[in-house]
Formats: sequence, structure tokens, C-alpha cells
Amino acid sequence: MTAAAGPPALAEPVRQVGRGWTAALSLANGAIWVGWYGPLQILLALQAAQLAPPGTAKESVLAWVTGLGAVVSLVANPLFGALSDRTTSRHGRRAPWILAGVLGGAAALVLLAGARTVPVMALGWCLVQLTLNAAFAAVTAAVPDQVPRGQRGAVGGWLGAAQLLGVLVGTGLATLAGGIAAGYLACAGFTVLATLPYLLRYPDPVLPAGLRPPFTWRAFLAGFRFSPRRHPDLGWAWLTRFLINLGNALALLYLLYYLRDVLHRPDPQGGVLILTAVNGVTLLGTVVVGGIWSDRSGRRQPFVLWAGVLMTVATALLAGWQTWTGALVAAALLGVGFGVFTSVDFALMTDVLPAAADRGRDLGVINIANSLPQVAAPVLAAPLVGHLGGYRTLFLTAAATGLLGALLVRRIRGVA
Repeated sequence: MTAAAGPPALAEPVRQVGRGWTAALSLANGAIWVGWYGPLQILLALQAAQLAPPGTAKESVLAWVTGLGAVVSLVANPLFGALSDRTTSRHGRRAPWILAGVLGGAAALVLLAGARTVPVMALGWCLVQLTLNAAFAAVTAAVPDQVPRGQRGAVGGWLGAAQLLGVLVGTGLATLAGGIAAGYLACAGFTVLATLPYLLRYPDPVLPAGLRPPFTWRAFLAGFRFSPRRHPDLGWAWLTRFLINLGNALALLYLLYYLRDVLHRPDPQGGVLILTAVNGVTLLGTVVVGGIWSDRSGRRQPFVLWAGVLMTVATALLAGWQTWTGALVAAALLGVGFGVFTSVDFALMTDVLPAAADRGRDLGVINIANSLPQVAAPVLAAPLVGHLGGYRTLFLTAAATGLLGALLVRRIRGVA
């Protein structure tokens, strides 16, 4: 990839990537999400029901297993991003970690397929999170490594679309494979095979060994200390992403219970499926278009701001228009807003990275703003629903949280 100056691994890219590169990286990204969401949507819940000891609720088993995995993911993403930053393989900085991550993830899924106890199930899922986060950190860092700033919105849009399709494919494989073990094996096979086109066809920029800084544990660990004072744009961008994702997580966490207990839908599971489909269609309709539009305009902030405002309106509708029609409208608006936010905010994040040498580590820290809300949302939502006003309070809190995140994007000075 042609770069402005210096070795390609550390220079700012200037030549646009082709459609083949974008398609192959998006396919690899979607493959990782297949490995995550086949289990999360279907297989882990079925396995928890099968393996839960007598007297232990399957919901508790599932919560502990997924909670442990979430903790592993919080650490693994920035850790492997930092390790990839320092990799001097002749195959590049990112490609070795993508390959090792998907092979390790496939092996961990095979371990889950044969799990016969809850501890082995928990170990397998933690290994899935560890390894696939290594691959995901490297895939994410490949974008600022090789994509010029003016094309990152479009590429981010295709990556976002691939994530949604990965969720759908993973769910489909888990459902249609013919059993828990077969579902895990199908997800494992897809995860590996769909990554190969990118690894085999597209070279990764190489970091010369002489440019890798000397390693000390103190310096390595100190690099993970995030200083908003030194890098205020990165700090505001992180907080924007965290709050908007937290608002979205709060709005969606108890959707099944909302349909059952407030709207009294006769088939709440089917209702969730319909709302998810509506949300997915509108998200796919805007995630790529929003990124391309942002690239052409040369601006990021207005797109993130108005996407956040639209998501706030959608969430507030759930509080004030508590009907099935209101839920359908809210799902559609959430999809539109989150689609634009997904692509443009990703581009914005890559634009505020402080140093090319630390892209993987910094993006790993940024990705915590995606996963941490999934941990925080249940802690906040339970008392809001149980003791502080019910679902109306929950949705209004979600709306206010997302709106605050959208407004804070205006504090970023280095990106228009």
C-alpha cells in the first residue's frame, strides 16, 4: 500500500484500497462475528440448559459463562492490539494475529462442542473470547494501517454491515446445523474458511525489526494507561462511543420482557425476532451509505451527532408510545441511527489515533467502549426497572445517556 512517508507499516496511507480488499477484510470481520454470535445467540443458552447442575438455574449458568467471557474480552482486545503493533513478521504486523486468532478460536469452539461440564464450557468460551479478540484487534487495526482517511467511512460501513451479517449467519448455522456440537463445528469451520481470502490474497505492511522499540514490561504496561489530558480528542471520542453504546444496550436489554409484561404480546419471542429484523434492515440500509456520505463531505461530527439524536428519539418513543406500532417505529429509527453511527464513528476513531506505532493498542482501548456497556447495562437496568419507575424510567435513562454521548462529540477539536 502506498504511503506518504517512511515504512508502510507506520506511514499514513494515501492510496485508496480496492473493492476486493474491502470485501475480503469485511468477510474476515464477519467470520469473527459468526464465531461469537452463533454461540451467544443460540448455542451457549442451549448448552447452559443441558449442563446446569440440579438446583442451579440455567440463566445463572449462562450469566456466569458470558460474564467471564466479557471480562476476558475487555483485556484481550487492547493486549493483542499492542502485541500486533510490535510484530515484525515477514507476513506483516496484523496477518499473523488474524491467522492465529481464528485458528485458536476454531479450536476453542471445538472444545465447547465437546464440553460436558460447566467449568469446561466456561473455559471454552473464555478461550473463544481470548483468541477471536486477537483476530478482531488485528482486523480493526488494518484499516488505519492501509485505508486513507477519506475512505475510512465507507470501509467502516462495510465492516459494520459484515458484523450484522455475521450475527445472522452465526445464528443460522447454530440453528440449522442439527445440534449443539454440530453448531459449534459449523461456526468454527466458517470462521476459518471465510478469513482465508484476506490472508492469502492481500499482503500486510511489514514493520522493520529495527523500528520496534526495546521491550520492557514497565513501558509495555504503561502504554495502556489512557490519558485524556494528553490526548483529549481520543478521550472525548471514547466517551462518546461508550455513552451511545450504553444507551443502546439499556434500550435493548429487556426488550423481551418489555413486550411480554408491558405490551402483553402473545408471542414475545416472535416479537423480538420481528423487531430485530426491522432494525437489521434499516441498519443495513444506512451503515454503508452513511460512511460514504461522511467521506464525501469530509466531516464526521455532524453524522455522529444526528445519529445519536435519532437514536435518542427512538428510545424515548419506547417510553412515551408504549404500543406495538411504537416499538416497530422505534426499532426502525434505531437501525437508521445506529447504522450511520457504526460506520462514521469508526472512521472518527481512526482519525483521532495519536500514533501510527500504537494503532492496534489504541483501537483495542477504544473497543472497550463497545464491550463495557454490555457489562454495565445489566447492573444499571435491574434497579431502574425493579425499583425506580419501571420500563419508562429505563428507556428515558437510555435516551438521556445516548443524547449526552451525541452532544459530547462536539468537544472533539481535531476532526470536523
